[in-house]
Amino acid sequence: MTASQIPTTAEQLRGAGLRVTAARVALLETVRDGDHLGVDAIASGVRARVGHISVQAVYEALHALTAAGLVRRIEPAGSPARFEGRVGDNHHHVICRSCGVVADVDCAVDVAPCLTASDDHGFSIDEAEVIYWGQCPTCSTTLST
Repeated sequence: MTASQIPTTAEQLRGAGLRVTAARVALLETVRDGDHLGVDAIASGVRARVGHISVQAVYEALHALTAAGLVRRIEPAGSPARFEGRVGDNHHHVICRSCGVVADVDCAVDVAPCLTASDDHGFSIDEAEVIYWGQCPTCSTTLST
């Protein structure tokens, strides 16, 4: 795919059936430029791009973008929701128990081995959410000194 064939943010919003607004474009670009951002960080990023936006408007836009498949919401246990622009694949996350940093982890092996449940209870499984917990390199070093 050449650069001219990559859909713009506005084209992606239209393609998902969403109205194109400056706030939605800024929000989607903020999430994609960020790294597993929380709502406050997203709101700050949008404000830096377009000016004022309420936190409620950010929540509403995130809900619409998540439902449209343009943004992915992750909810690590004991943490507020975070959002990322990496969608459409079956990747997972590793989270530091100390500082909360989040990183993407590709599926371990094969096409999508984690989609083969030992008992699917009749479900047609299309996604698995795996979170690896531990200490990031920075926190591991701090704890060992």
